[in-house]
Amino acid sequence: MARIASAFVSRLVIIIPYAWLLFFFLIPFFIVFRISLSQTAVAMPPYTPVFDLAGGLSGILEKMREFSADNYVWLTEDVLYFNAYVSSVIIAAVSTFLTLLIGYPIAYGMAQAPRSVRPTLLMLVILPFWTSFLIRVYAWIAILKPEGLLNQFLMSIRVIDQPLIILNTNWAIYIGIVYSYLPFMVLPIYSALEKMDHTLTEAAQDLGCTPITAFWRVTFPLSLAGVVAGCLPVFIPAVGEFVIPDLLGGSETLMIGKTLWNEFNANRDWPVSSAVATILLLILVLPIVYFQNVQAKADGEGR
Repeated sequence: MARIASAFVSRLVIIIPYAWLLFFFLIPFFIVFRISLSQTAVAMPPYTPVFDLAGGLSGILEKMREFSADNYVWLTEDVLYFNAYVSSVIIAAVSTFLTLLIGYPIAYGMAQAPRSVRPTLLMLVILPFWTSFLIRVYAWIAILKPEGLLNQFLMSIRVIDQPLIILNTNWAIYIGIVYSYLPFMVLPIYSALEKMDHTLTEAAQDLGCTPITAFWRVTFPLSLAGVVAGCLPVFIPAVGEFVIPDLLGGSETLMIGKTLWNEFNANRDWPVSSAVATILLLILVLPIVYFQNVQAKADGEGR
């Protein structure tokens, strides 16, 4: 009886995450994909065909014959969406690089700090999460606007004579994304650096490496898993970010999140917006799956 209970618990541990993915990822994805194959209609919901279970299986199959890939074809013909995808990837990549550039030294300093101080430093990194994300983005408007705190400070110390135009530019988007997602970069890198055997860097320096050479040849390669684990949670949501570009970016800022919002709410074109969302998901998921397969093969060969 105990063996049966143990087998049930072990299977339950495996079933729960798969059930979570099924109900909160796969089913919503197939709903969005099904809408992307529909056509726009002045109705509620604003697309056709709409399945009617009263018609039975034959009625469902009849409705499925009305599906088409016209929305995906139309996306390839409109340069707006291609530019939005490219712009989103570029902005997300630059923001991820800047976040890594700032986050790695912070994580490295935390890992080198005395153990008694590390919990306090961790709390300071996590502290921004205690405030609403929307409030924090709005606070940057007050900081970056021409009469904001940043320009007032720089003019008071006579660094500039006229206010800098930062708000409603891509620089404001970079600042907002870096600030908002910095903890997601710091925490995985800190975790990797904290577990590292620091005697390896000492041995490298004893063998003639300078501190900088020891860092690039020992410390950074050993923390690479943490770097990747930090870059993915920053890059993925940054590609589809809507709030930061909408509040901090200008009217000419083109990102797929804003385009998606406009299609859903302003144009009420659910089929096209669903096609945009499906392509965006594939753009993000396929490289992650490929990276995981390469990483798994590398781990297998290492063993």
